[in-house]
Amino acid sequence: MLMLSCEFSTLRVLVADDHELTRLTLQLAFSCQENIQVVGLASNGQEAIEMVKRHHPDVIVLDLQMPVMDGWSASSHIKAISPQTQILAYSSVEDVSFAQTKAMPSFDDVCKKDVPTTELIALVRQLGKRSGDASMAG
Repeated sequence: MLMLSCEFSTLRVLVADDHELTRLTLQLAFSCQENIQVVGLASNGQEAIEMVKRHHPDVIVLDLQMPVMDGWSASSHIKAISPQTQILAYSSVEDVSFAQTKAMPSFDDVCKKDVPTTELIALVRQLGKRSGDASMAG
């Protein structure tokens, strides 16, 4: 019984960003947190989709502008495979369509890249709770 509750409390996060430094920084930031485990690092949307199939993350921090396949395309594929996975669109300030992104059904939330790390972590935790609720309900 104890193991079950312990399993639920660990938040599985996937980071998808084409900048290695961003991926490593986020991995570092999350790994210092209690109950957050980074299950994968993807450098494009295609890799992110593969990792979702393999690792079943609760939350994905998904960069919008990536080579091979961008975050917009990847998000709808990910929702099709894993509807309860929460997707956080991680967007640089130059992304003009910030409001548009917020309106996209495949994104659960949007976050600018210049937010403080603590805010990003809080946001991921919030989404993780939602993901947990969704999988418990299902």
